[in-house]
Amino acid sequence: MRCPYCEFEGSRGDLHGHLATAHPEEVPTRLDEEGRLYYRIRCPYCGFQREQRVKPRWQDPGFLVEFRREIVLVAFDQLLYHLEGVHG
Repeated sequence: MRCPYCEFEGSRGDLHGHLATAHPEEVPTRLDEEGRLYYRIRCPYCGFQREQRVKPRWQDPGFLVEFRREIVLVAFDQLLYHLEGVHG
């Protein structure tokens, strides 16, 4: 599989790790008015976008710092499923 953001190519597992290491900025997070944390992933090919609430410990102030990589991995896993399903 080829990275949608750069020239990297590898297996799905290698690409998944590459995305989280090389492109974490592609997974922005936001807090809503009530303080709930969300992440967003967007397909660079078609613009498909998914926003998902982070659970369960979103109120813990250190959660985002401690679990940022895991949040990014989940988001990129969703992107990879989209890329495989929609873009082949």
